[in-house]
Amino acid sequence: MRAMKLALAASLLIGAQAAVAQQQLSVATGGTGGTYYPIGGGLAEMIKKHIDGYDAVAEVTGASVENMGLVWRGDSDLALALADTVYQGYTGTGAFEGRELDNIRAIASVYPNAVQIVTMADSDIESLEDLKGKVVSVGAPGSGTELNAKALLESNGITYDDFDARRLNFNETADALRNGDIDAGFWSVGPPTSSILNLATTNDVRLIGLSDEEIANAQKDEPVFAAYELKANLYEGMDEPVQTISIPNVLITSSEMDDELAYQLTKMLFEKTDELIAIHPAANDTTVEFSTASTPIPFHDGALRYYEEVGADIQDKQRP
Repeated sequence: MRAMKLALAASLLIGAQAAVAQQQLSVATGGTGGTYYPIGGGLAEMIKKHIDGYDAVAEVTGASVENMGLVWRGDSDLALALADTVYQGYTGTGAFEGRELDNIRAIASVYPNAVQIVTMADSDIESLEDLKGKVVSVGAPGSGTELNAKALLESNGITYDDFDARRLNFNETADALRNGDIDAGFWSVGPPTSSILNLATTNDVRLIGLSDEEIANAQKDEPVFAAYELKANLYEGMDEPVQTISIPNVLITSSEMDDELAYQLTKMLFEKTDELIAIHPAANDTTVEFSTASTPIPFHDGALRYYEEVGADIQDKQRP
């Protein structure tokens, strides 16, 4: 009996040591009302399930701009960020002027964000120009939404001086629209997103479309922008498709991440994609082809190894 007790104690000790040996990865996401949080949470669950020796947790953050800093400083191991933010951070341009985050590397472009401009159905706002003189949420401070909103507006001759800008996160923007505190709000997020879905089930809302000229103007200033159609019936009461712009979302890490871990993460992402799609439909766009066509910075060496193994068409700018 004593021998059995000793064996059991030894087994429990070994199990505890194994649990301690699990290395935890942090995945920086965004607000709970957007797409980053469920996608990041899904990635964390997949890491626990498929990457031996690793655990993971998703963190709520201010999204793209903040996430770049978290990875750069080593406070997060992985993060989701918009492609324009990633490019600016890596090159030290735009919002990162003079702050080149040259250790940032890409694992993959996971899915595209669509800029969604929402107002109430009875609003007189029909276009970007109509935002002048209104109260408008441009996204949380330091978020990719704000960067995208500002770029889209300024490329079309509109600045924050033309309206009353509020910097609210997705859930706050939805609540402010519902309460009549703002006239319109920007989302840059993978559609459909929970905060707009919930708003549209309780209130009559309308999405503001962009003209061909407005899209072309935006693309001149931000080459990562691409035309994108929000499908009819995406949200309740949305009877017609709406034309807007999209921006790829990039899963980033540091160049200091272990090559084998980066390889296993990339392999998991593309070979277990069905698990991510089950969490959020935005992952339907998670393909090797989309990633290599749209990622604006170099891949991590470990990720690059996977792309080369599957015969992907890798651009010169995507090699370190």
